[in-house]
Amino acid sequence: MEQLPDFSERNAHEIDYRIYGEEMQYVEIELDPNEGVIAESGSFMMMDDGIKMETIFGDGSKKDQGFLGKILGAGKRILTGESLFMIAFYNNLTGKRNVSFASPYPGKITAIDLLEFDGKFICQKDAFLCAAKGVSVGIEFSKKLGRGLFGGEGFIMQKLEGDGMAFVHACGTTAKRVLAPGEIMRVDTGCIVGFTQDVDYDIEFVGGFKNTVFGGEGLFFAKLQGPGTVYLQSLPFSRLAGRVLKSVPRGGKGKGEGSILGGLGDLLDGDNRF
Repeated sequence: MEQLPDFSERNAHEIDYRIYGEEMQYVEIELDPNEGVIAESGSFMMMDDGIKMETIFGDGSKKDQGFLGKILGAGKRILTGESLFMIAFYNNLTGKRNVSFASPYPGKITAIDLLEFDGKFICQKDAFLCAAKGVSVGIEFSKKLGRGLFGGEGFIMQKLEGDGMAFVHACGTTAKRVLAPGEIMRVDTGCIVGFTQDVDYDIEFVGGFKNTVFGGEGLFFAKLQGPGTVYLQSLPFSRLAGRVLKSVPRGGKGKGEGSILGGLGDLLDGDNRF
């Protein structure tokens, strides 16, 4: 198990963890007595006997917010396309217990220690997997019109706040870049997993007639300017889904991939739908 740095007076539960696998990863969280972890619905994989599972409104990070506050906090999650509810897992027994959560598609799970990023990390809407109990999972509104309209993530992203561990997942291979003050990098908008709060994120037009019409890379880049840390994914899930849908045979028949005839084979076979 990987141990956290020795920080004092954490508000979030201090969990230990281990990440297993290569392409289809899962994270195993080790819970000491009275420790807990929160997770998105549908990410649960397995747990030891003795762990209590509870469905809660929102993330349960604020204890004294009242029923109305819980409703409003959970309602914000609808804006990110997530469920009103999250699942909390507690170890109420003596001794250590393990609970595991799996990534929903091929890729990598990244551990984020929020204390290292001044208590806040901004990520794409479906990147969050699980976190130590006490971490707040909220929404981050974009204040820039261009980023909201053309950024691929819209006006709303997720924000993770607190002083505990959080885990995000990405499709493909994950790249981490630490940007110096003023350093700029341009990436595909769908390749962004998340970044620290001090990174300036904006949208930039690709430019050039041939690039725009024939480039096939979209009309806009994401422009990220340091200082700060950025996490990227090599294969956005939207790109993967698009390739899968494109390759689905029509009417149960393939397109003759690898064949010399290709589409002509469909004509000879009596299928003239293209």
